[in-house]
Amino acid sequence: MTAVLLLNRYDRLGASSRLRFLDFLPALERAGLTVTAAPLFDDSYLRDLYAGRRQSPARLAAAYARRVGRMLGARRFDLVWLEKEALPWLPAGIERALLGRVPYVMDLDDAWFHRYGRHRAAPVRAVLGRKLESLARHARLVVAGNAHLADWARASGARSVVEIPTVIDLDRYPPPVPAAEGRPFTVGWMGSPSSAPYLNQAAEALAALGGDARLLLVGAHGAEPPGLAGRIAVQHEPWSEERETALLARFDAGIMPLADGPWERGKCGYKLIQYMAAGLPVVASPVGVNTVLVRDGENGFLAADPAQWTAALTRLAADPALRARMGAAGRRLVEERYSLQAVVPRLAETLIGAAR
Repeated sequence: MTAVLLLNRYDRLGASSRLRFLDFLPALERAGLTVTAAPLFDDSYLRDLYAGRRQSPARLAAAYARRVGRMLGARRFDLVWLEKEALPWLPAGIERALLGRVPYVMDLDDAWFHRYGRHRAAPVRAVLGRKLESLARHARLVVAGNAHLADWARASGARSVVEIPTVIDLDRYPPPVPAAEGRPFTVGWMGSPSSAPYLNQAAEALAALGGDARLLLVGAHGAEPPGLAGRIAVQHEPWSEERETALLARFDAGIMPLADGPWERGKCGYKLIQYMAAGLPVVASPVGVNTVLVRDGENGFLAADPAQWTAALTRLAADPALRARMGAAGRRLVEERYSLQAVVPRLAETLIGAAR
């Protein structure tokens, strides 16, 4: 068995940690790896963060102390599996010194390097602006969630780069069943409060659907684009892992609006993968990996401006047969390329190889 120390950022409430690491652990163990997960922050930290509650310095110091202790004990493992970085806001040299000679794999699922490199404070840019590049350069391997991130890793001097997308566990997504007849056309969005502002990109199109449709927001904590009141019914639901697939079953189409910026180009399109796994047609901004996931006119539509968003949603609202065809095409794509079951053999081989 290959012993791996996983330095994930969050526990299961953190989407990136859950999807790119924790969901894989049972399958990786069957493939010959024993993975010890050591999150930097627990779920209570994220609950407070999403609720806008201030984190106490003592709590943060305790989290960092635990992480340092884990890193000092990394010599008992064959490999460290690192979610982006081990110690946020500290230089890369400190992380490498604490890990010693233990090889590490760096995993990236968004453009985290911009957090420091484009920071508004000059001292942060000066001290940390190239931190992620340094970590990538010294890693045994960089696992990138999409081609944009893989290109960045190669340009940063990474010795080896493997592209592995963010995926879903098909065991949690049974084949979809037809929606009940007679319900209002429901546009759905699922995400965290930090990404809710992107909904403004689709606000005009959502309003144009009118009173015969509804918008269901999951995980947005009451956030919705301005100007929708009285024009389309809006429902809110809290996100939970246990209710995730049941909530998706209430959607008739899933949307992923995005701004076209350097941070957004690094995203891995997980919303779209979720929607497709649930057998839903999708509408998305043509940004980054969205242009790979959405085969325009086959499993959904790409919409670059309000007119295109309106045309796409109006067409889906009027044509249940089109929704069914597109949803089936999306489900096939996930089964073939974006499921845990399809990806885990490659990930296991990648980690075992990096430990040798």
